[in-house]
Amino acid sequence: MRFFALLLAAFLNFALAAQSENLSGTGVDTAKKDKFELLKLSEYKGQNVGCWLASEKLDGVRAYWDGRNLLSRNGKILAAPGGWSAHFPPFALDGELYTARGEFEKIQSIVMDKMPSVAEWSEVKFYVFDVPEASGGLLERLSELGKFIAKNPQAGQNLEIIKQVKVKDNAEFEAFAEAVIAKGGEGAVVREPNAPYERKRSKNALKYKKFKDAECEVTAINAGTGKYAGLMGSVTCKALSAAGSNSDEQNDKLLQPASGVKFKIGSGFSDEERANPPKIGSIITYKYQNLTAKGLPRFPIFLRVRED
Repeated sequence: MRFFALLLAAFLNFALAAQSENLSGTGVDTAKKDKFELLKLSEYKGQNVGCWLASEKLDGVRAYWDGRNLLSRNGKILAAPGGWSAHFPPFALDGELYTARGEFEKIQSIVMDKMPSVAEWSEVKFYVFDVPEASGGLLERLSELGKFIAKNPQAGQNLEIIKQVKVKDNAEFEAFAEAVIAKGGEGAVVREPNAPYERKRSKNALKYKKFKDAECEVTAINAGTGKYAGLMGSVTCKALSAAGSNSDEQNDKLLQPASGVKFKIGSGFSDEERANPPKIGSIITYKYQNLTAKGLPRFPIFLRVRED
């Protein structure tokens, strides 16, 4: 009996030690988890983009399919209706949830609703601009999705590959971008065709827009006067700097107000938004032409409240 008791005790000690080791290993793995990062665009400032690939910059909601879940740009799971992504591939996709030009507010309302509407989501498609884990250049990576859709036609109901157009030089790219803007589009993106997917702000993926845009935190609501009496006249904002420390992000910071700089935004708000202004502490996106000599955004115009 004593022999069996000793044998049982030894077995239990071994099991507890193994469990402890497994838990310890799990803790290490969790601690080493990478921060959720996606490809970020740098500003087009006349860099040589000859033979690069151009596409329309869709003004939708950024999303990432990880093979199982649809995630926001911050890595949070988006509440799409059951079945909406049922035929998506088992590999990662990066793109925009989008309906049509000029419908950002509508798209954001649909996508951020915690109680998703099947009818409303039926208007939304996931427009893919990269297949992050695939090998090869951009067109080769996108072709992997094209092959998947060809074999699984139902996937094409809610998936679309964003068309990439090769431009011979900067003039052709700028003409492409201006044509998109003239039709009501936000702008254009141009990418180095052989560059890999980069989970950072990339010098190989550039955006072209008439206006620059940035984000700021609302710190005060200012009362309106005249026709805006009784409504919000403007908001006071605190600039949020572009995150990161590499050279490309440092260059982008030079185009934005320094972090913490305060300024007012009084344009771009609808009457409804003036009656129900953004809450203090909320993050809003605004556009502007450039910076003044004092480092303030010139002609800032409200675009939207960030919901994610």
